[in-house]
Amino acid sequence: MTTSSPSADSKTRRIMSGMRPTGRLHIGHYYGALLNWVAFQSRYEAYYSVVDWHALTTKYANSKEVKKQIWEIVLDWLCMGIDPEQSTIYVQSAIPEIAELHLLLFDDHSS
Repeated sequence: MTTSSPSADSKTRRIMSGMRPTGRLHIGHYYGALLNWVAFQSRYEAYYSVVDWHALTTKYANSKEVKKQIWEIVLDWLCMGIDPEQSTIYVQSAIPEIAELHLLLFDDHSS
């Protein structure tokens, strides 16, 4: 007889990943991440983020292009098989609590 705990159910486990919207997706995105993302969404509670604030670390002079690329990257994900019925897709900057949490977790308390 075997018993299983709730933690043994893979749908109770979560996965989170993201991509910076810095340009067109390419074959490296496909083999390096998207194939796994599509497979993971049926096995895990999946969260996929467009990490646009991260993109501004290198594309800060061209922020309008980053905003345009947000839509392009999400469309590519949908075309690849990321299913909004199975996965949560979100844009990092649309959730102010992410920045608030960052401030709380990385505040320098040494001074």
